[in-house]
Amino acid sequence: MPIYDYHCQACGHRFEALVRSGATPACPQCTSTALDKCVSPIAPAGKIEAIRMAHRRVAAAQGLFDNYSPSDKAKLLQGKKNI
Repeated sequence: MPIYDYHCQACGHRFEALVRSGATPACPQCTSTALDKCVSPIAPAGKIEAIRMAHRRVAAAQGLFDNYSPSDKAKLLQGKKNI
């Protein structure tokens, strides 16, 4: 079940909806089904990098980087390019 962004043609409300296959979404404000599917905005690059680095720190704390040399581990945890 994908989440889609919609814009209601009737009232102008913009919202996200989890849509099952074959289901017709409706506006939560006016219940209209005259909707435009919108392109979802992507997450800012800074947030993506912060999330990735947080996951790497957790993996390192769990010992999942043990196959890397100490210098390679340091590079991974500093956000440098992958090896």
